This record gives sequence, C-alpha cells and structure tokens, in this order.
Amino acid sequence: MAVELDAVADALLTVWEAARERTTSRVSGAQLRAIMLVEQHDGINLRRLATGLDMLLSSASRLCDRLVAAGMLEREPGRFDRREISLHLTPEARRLLAELRDDRRQQLAAILADMTPQGRQDLLRGMREFDEAARHRNASVQSVEATGPWPGVPLEHPVGLPTQERPATGPRVARTA
Repeated sequence: MAVELDAVADALLTVWEAARERTTSRVSGAQLRAIMLVEQHDGINLRRLATGLDMLLSSASRLCDRLVAAGMLEREPGRFDRREISLHLTPEARRLLAELRDDRRQQLAAILADMTPQGRQDLLRGMREFDEAARHRNASVQSVEATGPWPGVPLEHPVGLPTQERPATGPRVARTA
C-alpha cells in the first residue's frame, strides 16, 4: 500500500511544489518551513525552532537572521527571560502564507472538479484518517522526545549513557501550510 500511495502522491506533491514556487520565490524551502513552524507556534524560541526543523542551533539562528532581514520574522525578548528570544511572523509572512494556500486551493479545486463526487468523498475520508494517524504517531514520538526514555531525565542529558547509545525515536511528521 505504501508503494502505491507513494506513486500516486506525485500529483499532489506537484501541486504543492508548483504553488510554493509561484508564491515563495522570496524564501527558500527551509525558510518556508521555519515560517510555517513559527505560525503554528507563535512565540517559539530559537532552540525549539531548531529542534522542529531538525537543524543545529547555529544554522537555525542564521536562518532566522535571513528571515528577519527579509521582513518575514520579528524577534522579541522573552517575557520571563530577556536573554531568550521569541519569534513572530510579520504581516508580510502572513500574506505570503495566504498567497501560497490560496494558490494551492485553486489548483486543487480544478483537479477535484475532474473527479467524481464519490472519488472526492473517498479521498477526503482517507486523507482525514491519514492525518489523524500521522498526528497520533507524531504525538507519541514527541512524548518520548520530551521526557526521554528515562523518567525525569531530559533526552539531551541521560545520565551515564553516551550519545551514540541513546535509543532512536521515530521520524517526525511535519504539517505544511
């Protein structure tokens, strides 16, 4: 089933990528993912952003520098710790995401119009179930990552266990705009 889904998902991915290329020529793919993550978690700090993007902290910091310079992100000192920076979208970034989504929805509507009503309903039902399963899997992974495999010991600092011996957690599932 995974092989068949992978084969037929090309059309959907093509719509996504074409919309991204038409509306986001001002930002790279990594920058777009960062903008989407900040949208989902307004006020996110740099460390959480780096983790969410699966990047080194220094790489995420440079990425944010470029997004601030491009007028897409704003940095604000944290409420409780002034050394910590919280990230927020600018109106320009919100416009960019709205353009992206509008373009994608127009393209999807045109394709869906060529399908039978039953085919559209089946697709929607299957995609909702897929989304629910992916969210459930992601929540399980995040739960293990947040607490680590040893209760009370953060995953970054398990006592007496070298980094290479730490158990792997599963893949992350990221939502796109």
